[in-house]
Amino acid sequence: MPKHSNSSDSNRREFIKTTGKVTAASALAGVALPRVHSAVDDTVKVALVGAGGRGTGAASNALSVSAGHGPTKLVAVADIFEEKLKSSLNGLKRKHGKKVDVPADRQHIGFDGYKKAIDHLSKGDVAIFTTPPAFRWVFYKYAVEKGINVFMEKPVTADGYGTKKILEINKTAKKKNLKVGVGLMCRHSRARGAMAEKIQEGAIGDIVLMRSYRMHGPVVTSRSIPQSMSPEYKDMEEIRWQIRRFHSFIWASGGCFNDFYIHNIDECCWMKGAAMGDPNNAGGDPFDVIGTRDKWSWPIMAQATGGKHYTENKQGQPYVDQNLDTYSVEYTYADGTKLMHNGRTIQGCHNEFASHVHGTKGFGTFSANGHWPAPSALYSGLTPNPKNQIWKFPARETNPYQDEWDDLLDAIRNDKPYNEAERGALASQVCNMGRMAAHTGQRVTWDDALNAKPLAPDLDQLEGFDSKAPVTADKDGFYPVPQPGITKKSEY
Repeated sequence: MPKHSNSSDSNRREFIKTTGKVTAASALAGVALPRVHSAVDDTVKVALVGAGGRGTGAASNALSVSAGHGPTKLVAVADIFEEKLKSSLNGLKRKHGKKVDVPADRQHIGFDGYKKAIDHLSKGDVAIFTTPPAFRWVFYKYAVEKGINVFMEKPVTADGYGTKKILEINKTAKKKNLKVGVGLMCRHSRARGAMAEKIQEGAIGDIVLMRSYRMHGPVVTSRSIPQSMSPEYKDMEEIRWQIRRFHSFIWASGGCFNDFYIHNIDECCWMKGAAMGDPNNAGGDPFDVIGTRDKWSWPIMAQATGGKHYTENKQGQPYVDQNLDTYSVEYTYADGTKLMHNGRTIQGCHNEFASHVHGTKGFGTFSANGHWPAPSALYSGLTPNPKNQIWKFPARETNPYQDEWDDLLDAIRNDKPYNEAERGALASQVCNMGRMAAHTGQRVTWDDALNAKPLAPDLDQLEGFDSKAPVTADKDGFYPVPQPGITKKSEY
């Protein structure tokens, strides 16, 4: 695709912003105006980096934005697995037809594919990052250098090193006024947002306790057997196999802890921030938490327990992933407030997927059976007794997975301030802190986790598929695993 000149980029960006305002104005006036025709194309182009299930879903959401925020078109895709890329494109083409325009020369396979995909975009366009989160900062850095808006899936980081990289890169993104969305779609839940406003108004008093639960059987790639015992993967390069099984490897994803639990943990932090008058969790300094503790609306310390209860599958094949089967974390805030999180991936046990908040004047529940719809409600007592209900979200909730994309495109079209990268990085870092506490058996402070030994600092140097993986197996296919009380400074 030919490059646009700086003048062309500027004209296109202004056209996108202007047509967005025209569309918004017409909607307010109740008059449907035809789309403005111009020599400048107002289509927001999208590049997808990471064509798995979540990436395909995010791309579909990008192509499904409301008419006032469109048009959008998928123009490039990158992955390190060709079959996943082809499958994703086929599915998107079936659903979105001509909105998918990705010929062979815009399909990129390889560790440098992200650069090639982003290079097809111009200012005003969006790059989607839905690979394992360890790569987020690498891709984000390149997109920001190119002046491209970004949507990155949660988690944003897998360790403190990644968190610091995102925070540093984001300074430049803000200076360039780039629009950045993060896939913590619960933050775009209209029901949870209304509940946060009520909590900010003092409806349940001061928050003293929050509880979150994500307990179910093993899902996706949280458990793995040795690569040599997997017929479809036994001849694959080790690093690609680890990326394919990314939930099994802490360096790649933060393990099942970060990927599964971040939504529940983040929405609890959101409510605590709202009670402190900071619903966007923007106060304080992540590099001086103690010095800014009066404004800091995230936990400052964690202690945790966890256990590995099952070491092989029903066929007697050993598990070699780095996850624990159970996690129980006590997070502590600067004012003494507690957040208790319970996670479990064991089949046959009681399942629970919920988040609750306790205040000095009442109780609230904002997640009870998954992420959406959210049964957000407040009560005067300590339990969700309907007789004591003092508030409930009054409307049918829209889909937050789609809402986050409409919000992002609205910001792009109308040049509204929009950057979720810092908040996403800090939510990810709360997960890093809790996971590290469980894996080491130590009380872990924010600074401990932020400055811990990097798990995979050289991902920007990867070239071919024969590159060495950040963690390698022994001769039997086993990987180092957490040993609480033994490995006290690092997770493995």
